[in-house]
Formats: sequence, structure tokens, C-alpha cells
Amino acid sequence: MVNVNITESAQAYLKELLDKQDADGIGIRMFVSSPGTPQAETCIAYSRPGEEQEGDIKVPMTGFDAWFEERSLPFLEDAKVDYSADRMGGQLTIRAPNSKMPQISDDSPVEDKINYVLYNEVNPGLASHGGNVSLMEMTEDGYAVLQFGGGCQGCSAVDMTLKDGVEKTLMEKVPELKGVRDMTDHSDKSQAYY
Repeated sequence: MVNVNITESAQAYLKELLDKQDADGIGIRMFVSSPGTPQAETCIAYSRPGEEQEGDIKVPMTGFDAWFEERSLPFLEDAKVDYSADRMGGQLTIRAPNSKMPQISDDSPVEDKINYVLYNEVNPGLASHGGNVSLMEMTEDGYAVLQFGGGCQGCSAVDMTLKDGVEKTLMEKVPELKGVRDMTDHSDKSQAYY
């Protein structure tokens, strides 16, 4: 079930934008990129017929269809899209209070599980050194490609942190994971903690 409120004024505004696209059957697609992380962004994009993804849920709106990414639904819970006119034309606002909240279950995608562990267990420890780590991608063979930032970048202890800390914690909490790889450029020592 989709629990997103797209107000009447927002639907009218979106329909106006869609009508200008000169494409029959064009609608919108709503999703959250990097869901459950501090970098989460709630997005609305044009969706031409056939551009919807497998698993997307279609909801008819006034004059167009909205598609919602299935994976994003828990993060879009209680979201509201509104439009308010003003002297400058108006503004479309999207409020998704759950987009940055880690929400996982046993059947969540591996990426969500990794982000949950990084956000709740790994980064709080790295923050004491001004560092952080984020998931960049999952490889087809089950490895997490990580990016270290802040005080971790260029730090002489980062290999030990990666293997003994981050990888050990992730492997313990996310058994589907085969291992981790670091894509950080550690030759840049400008922000390094050590």
C-alpha cells in the first residue's frame, strides 16, 4: 500500500508540467535514493510509458498516473507532496520524514542492511575521529564497495579500521556479504586524523 499524500494543488501543478512534455501517457515516478541514510533524497521524475521499473506500484492521480518504487515505500511512509503558489510562481515541496530512517527486516535488500549497520554502528565510532564511511555500490559477486571520508581519508590506520572494524562488523551483521572493498584515495592526507 502507498501511504503518500500528493495534495490536489500538487497534482494540478504536476499535471501542468506533464502536459508541457508533449508525451502521451507520461506520468511521474517517486522514489528515494540512498534510502535510510543521512544522504537520502526523495525524488520525483518524469515517467514515460515503459520507463516504470519492475515492482513499481501505480496509483492513478487527477489526470496522470504516479508510479512508486516498491523498495522506497517504507521510506516514503507518511510523505507529503504539496504545491503552494506565491508571487514568484510557486513551490513544490516534498516532505518525507522517514526517508533517512534506517528500516530493515530479514527480507530487506543487502544494500539497506549495510547502510543500517554503517549508519547505526560504524559511523558513530568513526565520528570521534571526524571520519565516516558510506556504501558506494554492491558488486555482482557480493562485495560492498565503501568510500571513507572526513578524518578516515588518508589516515594511516585505515587498512586496520577497514579489515578489523568495518568489515568484521558488516560480515557479522550481514551474513550475505562476501567482503568489503575500499575505493577511497588515501594518498590525499589533507584531512587525515593521524
